[in-house]
Amino acid sequence: MSGRPSIGEAADILREQLGVGQLPSATTTDDTWSAFTRFGRLRFTTADSPDVDGLLFQYGVHAFDGPEVFSLDLTRQFDVVDEQADHDHFVQVHCELVYEPVPALAALGDFNSWCFHDSSDDLGRWLAALTAREAWAVIRDHRPLKIKVYQEAV
Repeated sequence: MSGRPSIGEAADILREQLGVGQLPSATTTDDTWSAFTRFGRLRFTTADSPDVDGLLFQYGVHAFDGPEVFSLDLTRQFDVVDEQADHDHFVQVHCELVYEPVPALAALGDFNSWCFHDSSDDLGRWLAALTAREAWAVIRDHRPLKIKVYQEAV
């Protein structure tokens, strides 16, 4: 595990992959997806057990911070363990793409899918399956209004 970045560095690494501050108005859904997949392939210093490092792809129409929007939330979740290797809390690094809730996006409904490093999941197959979904063709045709990157403990 040595040489791997720490969980505390994850949000900054994702921002770097995204090129935050470099022409954000030109960022497309595909650009963001490419950056997230690079970020998702990086390995971090985590406990040596399955399900401690997961990727979540989820979308839907929500009104969390005001009016309804369609959001595509690309999340990396780390299980932080204590000295006895028991679960302490999760750290989630979100890359949330926010879109106008146009009818084509709203019609997609809600969806979520997980993939975990160090389990029986195959990351490459998971990523390919997501972009093979009909919903992906609809989402990628729209430019996000904004992209939010943030980290939280849950």
